[in-house]
Amino acid sequence: MATLLIHHPVFAEHLVPFGHPERPERIHAVEVALAGDRFAALKREQARMADVEMILLCHPQSHLEAMRHYSPSESMIRVDADTTMSPKTLEAALIAVGGACQAVDAVMDGDARNAFCAMRPPGHHAEPERAMGFCFFNQAAIAARHAQRGHGIARVAIVDWDVHHGNGTQAIFWNDPSVLYASTHQMPLYPGTGAASETGAGNIVNAPLAPGADGADFRAAFDTAILPALESFRPELIIISAGFDAHSRDPLAQLELDEADFVWATERLMELADRHARGRIVSILEGGYDLRALAASTAAHVEALMRAG
Repeated sequence: MATLLIHHPVFAEHLVPFGHPERPERIHAVEVALAGDRFAALKREQARMADVEMILLCHPQSHLEAMRHYSPSESMIRVDADTTMSPKTLEAALIAVGGACQAVDAVMDGDARNAFCAMRPPGHHAEPERAMGFCFFNQAAIAARHAQRGHGIARVAIVDWDVHHGNGTQAIFWNDPSVLYASTHQMPLYPGTGAASETGAGNIVNAPLAPGADGADFRAAFDTAILPALESFRPELIIISAGFDAHSRDPLAQLELDEADFVWATERLMELADRHARGRIVSILEGGYDLRALAASTAAHVEALMRAG
């Protein structure tokens, strides 16, 4: 089975103010990186619009209505100091949710071995009733709940290696032992959550890294905290919040990872998925704000997914 790539042109139409790091050029860089001959074997599908019911898996109706209320017909508005909506933002955010669920369906139904969702805006900071940190709806969380409700699986793991802690994903599953949320991230850093002491119902595993931590530190966090928790949990599906802003070139943080570290983590998760989840992985793009690092890291990650047996 092939690796599935989920994409859509609307992701480039979510506009932000000049100088904002989460800019349309990010998705262009990813698309160019995945256009070469070595990615010819990818199965490519355009993301579909989310049903309202998908949003309501993790967000109340009031949050969806608030996003509709804020959505401008022209120009831009700020939802918070970091998070901006333009006329196409709501459509892009809803299609990102639909694409994440579409990837879950393909992997769970056996139409793809694994999937990568090349999408923006990102989602892991979106709390149940709050858009923040460039995020509007929490695609990874919704995809996990969609897998449970739509495909009847009991245990889903979300592994988040974005350099910023996924406060929204943690909040959504704080008291839900059917979903394991495991995160490596820089601390201290935005949004201020993610201490190792934050464990929820025993299903939250945070492995914070100090500024300046390198690939060896990242791999050690995986080996000592993330992978043992996953092994004990035995997930039936692994969802990756694949942010590439822990790269040494990224301007928003101070970790020192490179492409090889993301490949190593991908391969460890693939091995674990082979043991417990029939190889099923859905990876969803989160952060990554240096275009060169983002393109190279995404390409390396997707190439690793394509090597699945």
